[in-house]
Formats: sequence, structure tokens, C-alpha cells
Amino acid sequence: MKLREIAHSRGGDKGDISNLSLIPYNEADYEKLKEKVTAELVKDHFSELCHGNVTRYEVPGICALNFVLDKALGGGVLKSLAQDKHGKTYSAALLEMDIDW
Repeated sequence: MKLREIAHSRGGDKGDISNLSLIPYNEADYEKLKEKVTAELVKDHFSELCHGNVTRYEVPGICALNFVLDKALGGGVLKSLAQDKHGKTYSAALLEMDIDW
């Protein structure tokens, strides 16, 4: 199953760091999302783009996960020649990840 079937995401950036939220449509799916979507799985999914660590933060008050991808934007907005310097499409890429639900 694709993550987009059960959650939505939004991406942001700061320098060479991409920040991705993952929020289930149904709050009842939050616990299972925490179990299934690990930092390691996200790191593997973005292996060609993220050359640093991936850290996952849990935000239970709003039933969200937040992933911070270091060294993921080719040096950042001022240094990268990439088409998507801000990494805004990374959230769409995250939602394309297959998970065993």
C-alpha cells in the first residue's frame, strides 16, 4: 500500500536539510503509522537523495510524524543547481513509499 492512501505530508527546508511531516487522515491510524514508518525505512526510500542521517520525531498531540533528512538538498537553495532546490516535492515522494499495512 502507498502511504498516500492513509496519510498526507508537507515538506520544508532549511539549508541542506529537508523536513517532512507525515499525518494520517484518520487519527486512529497514528499508532500503526509509528510502527510501520521508521527513520530507517525513510532513509532507504530517499537513499539517492539523502546523504546524511534521517531522524524521526513523534508529535502525538497532533498525531504526526516529522522526519528530518540531513544533507538532502544538494547543498541547499544557495548552492544547489537542482530543479527542486527547496525539496517541496519530497513530500509527494514520501507518500509514494510502499508499506506493509
